[in-house]
Amino acid sequence: MKSPEHVASAVSDPKLVGERRGAILDAAVRLFAEHGYYVTTIQQIAKASGVSIGLIYQYFGDKEDILFLSLKRVLDRYETEIPARLEGVSHPVDRLCTAVWAYCSIVDELRQVAVLTYRSTRSLRADRRSLIQQAELRTNRLLERCVRDCIDGGHMRELDEFMLVYQLVMFCHAWALKNWALRERFDLARYVSGGVALLVEPFLTARGRAAVAALRKRTGDFSDMGAREAQR
Repeated sequence: MKSPEHVASAVSDPKLVGERRGAILDAAVRLFAEHGYYVTTIQQIAKASGVSIGLIYQYFGDKEDILFLSLKRVLDRYETEIPARLEGVSHPVDRLCTAVWAYCSIVDELRQVAVLTYRSTRSLRADRRSLIQQAELRTNRLLERCVRDCIDGGHMRELDEFMLVYQLVMFCHAWALKNWALRERFDLARYVSGGVALLVEPFLTARGRAAVAALRKRTGDFSDMGAREAQR
């Protein structure tokens, strides 16, 4: 019996599979976001991606495969890119703030998919829905470790890191869920800066607040975080 994570393809070339699936997933996400998962048809996805219906079925077994890989795409980005952006960042407070920035920047890049995870995860069969949930929890545990390191290092007062991380995750997701309203008031850097002020700084000790102040100074209040990451 195949793993619920497995999506069969009639094409064996991994590079071609990646390229074709990527283009099809991009088109599907736009349609799912505009019309909803259930209303969107394979025919519409084929037309939007510029391929035949038959070719769609060479790369996916059915529409649920397309939805599953669409959702998995953003969760895979969290799991791979947040740790990558933390490489070389040693101070616990810097690591926590960098993780929040990284999470928000991925959401910003993949806003439609981030919204889709809220709207359509329940449309997956149970075993795949569980995979999506477990992937989310793995990223949450990474953030929990960042919070715990701040506490253990004397930079943050003792608190329930599980609870705080869910507030941070909801904050990051809100950039996609409520972007229609937030973008009128904030760019991404100002949004992250405000989130750190609301959800991180109130729990910091004097040492932790000094570390955030130094980070804000080095990064122009988070405005050049992306540029600094690109240089590393």
